[in-house]
Amino acid sequence: MGIVVLTMKASVIEMFLVLLVTGIHSNKELEKKSKRPKFTVPQIDCDVKAGKIINPEFIVKCPAGCRDPKYHVYGTGIYASYSSICGAAVHSGVLDNSGGKILVQKVAGQSSYKGSYSNGVQSVSLPRWRESFIVSESKPKKGVTYPTALIYSSSKTPATKADETSKAYQRPSVPGTTAQPMALMQVLATLEAEATHTALPKPSLLVASTRPLPMGHRSWETGFVPKEELSTQALEPVSQGDPNCKVDLSFLIDGSSSIGKRRFRIQKQFLADVAQALDIGPSGPLMGVVQYGDNPATQFNLKTHTNSRDLKAAIEKITLRGGLSNAGRAISFVTKNFFSKANGNRGSAPNVAVVMLDGWPTDRVEETSRLTRESGINVFFITIEAAVENEKQYAVEPNFANKAVCKTNGYYSFNVQSWFGLRKMVQPLVKRICDTDRLACSKTCLNSADIGFVIDGSSSVGTGNFRTVLQFVANLSKEFEISDTDTRIGAVQYTYEQRLEFGFDKYHTKADVLNAIKSVGYWSGGTSTGAAIHYALEQLFKKSKPSKRKLMILITDGRSYDDVRLPAMAAHQKGVITYAIGVAWAAQDELDVIATHPARDHSFFVDEFDNLHTSVPKVIRNICTEFNAQPRN
Repeated sequence: MGIVVLTMKASVIEMFLVLLVTGIHSNKELEKKSKRPKFTVPQIDCDVKAGKIINPEFIVKCPAGCRDPKYHVYGTGIYASYSSICGAAVHSGVLDNSGGKILVQKVAGQSSYKGSYSNGVQSVSLPRWRESFIVSESKPKKGVTYPTALIYSSSKTPATKADETSKAYQRPSVPGTTAQPMALMQVLATLEAEATHTALPKPSLLVASTRPLPMGHRSWETGFVPKEELSTQALEPVSQGDPNCKVDLSFLIDGSSSIGKRRFRIQKQFLADVAQALDIGPSGPLMGVVQYGDNPATQFNLKTHTNSRDLKAAIEKITLRGGLSNAGRAISFVTKNFFSKANGNRGSAPNVAVVMLDGWPTDRVEETSRLTRESGINVFFITIEAAVENEKQYAVEPNFANKAVCKTNGYYSFNVQSWFGLRKMVQPLVKRICDTDRLACSKTCLNSADIGFVIDGSSSVGTGNFRTVLQFVANLSKEFEISDTDTRIGAVQYTYEQRLEFGFDKYHTKADVLNAIKSVGYWSGGTSTGAAIHYALEQLFKKSKPSKRKLMILITDGRSYDDVRLPAMAAHQKGVITYAIGVAWAAQDELDVIATHPARDHSFFVDEFDNLHTSVPKVIRNICTEFNAQPRN
């Protein structure tokens, strides 16, 4: 009996051991399977910035709707890590606004990031940033293991992200067991194993510490972080502006009583959208606002707000003034007061004035706009809900918009049928404002020419009179805006022979040009004017810029010893506008041949050298009248 009992106990123990071994083996198999889970792509929100994720290369899924301007993007192609990952993916064209999976790769920081408008997203320029990233289609690289859970650089992440991150620090669960937290060494070992695939930096600390790390610490998560960078990591970078759109811009907004508060709010939103699309900054466009009603007033000038964020906040605070729609008075105010150095005008940037108008103006705009254009300011008109047929009788100046702008080809004017359609004008307006090559109204008669003086140095002139001629040349030159990009001055002196005193590319400031004129030495000799014209065409005007007007101003005191007809004709055919200034014994018929047609506008005569100064205002007036009569756009 006892033997039977012992045998049964042995059998039971044997069966228990078999079951125990079998269970352990099953658990091990489950553990092995759980260690090789199927790859799942982490999902992120539209506002997640690349700099918040430590992983150097990863695949993520973006939701729909990341084209919103509130998800800021910095750069083009290569993006600063402060950018929204999903916003950058839409900007680059890898995703559309419906979302999807993308591959993100971290790269080195750049010294500058160029902003651009692409695929419905406006990215912003940035001078520099510590880290960059690129996005591409989610095609996993062969042999690379991508993380199923992302590691964030801050604990202040959304709950869903924290939950995902915490999964990397837990042992996989086995049915029938209780999941236990992994020890610190196991956590580090797991991360180190993952680093062999993703190139994460290895941890340098193997013990936990509750002591706070000093400023400028070395972290196993992010590497060495300088103290000065830590102090600015949480700050949003401020753009220096789009350098491809360097303009000084004034918005003249309608604050008349007829507009009403609702439409005034729509107008302000339009301004804010333009400010965002322009990418305001000291290296790009600057923008100020003038509000007009009965009288105009500056809301803020060009240097008040130097980034889009601050500018938009200032626009929001503008309140309606009320009164009439005296747009003409406002345009005159901007011409005289707005574009000054004290108000932030940079000189090197084209000046643009955009006039917004509800209906029609209550004063005249044609003459004031013409004076504005002639002062170098490009005038754009945006007319919203213009006068219908039965309202045109109330307009002070019929067809005012076409009269006010540079040329009646539609380039400088917009007619919007309804205030609710105004937002559609943002991108067309920004594109035209930023196309500085076509802002031809900023080219004036005083800043857009190559002027070559051809000076008679023959014996009949004499030393004293020659100094008077040089003073005349200096007085004319003073009237122009002189620089390497504005008007340029060159000079030739001639007798029987010719001498290049200085070319167009020699001096780039008014002071240097005036000193060079003063330093020209009197030559003395005969008078070969025809040969001098030919020489000036070859030595001066062959090196003129294609975009410049070519002006030749020839001063002589007598009849030429050679023929002037063929050289003068060659000058006219090459587009050189020739002014002939005769003194004392100069022949009027010869001056008329040299001068561009009509001769009465390009030929001048004075009987004495001391009277040369009286011709200065006449020559300048004719140069500008001719320039302003030409169509420009």
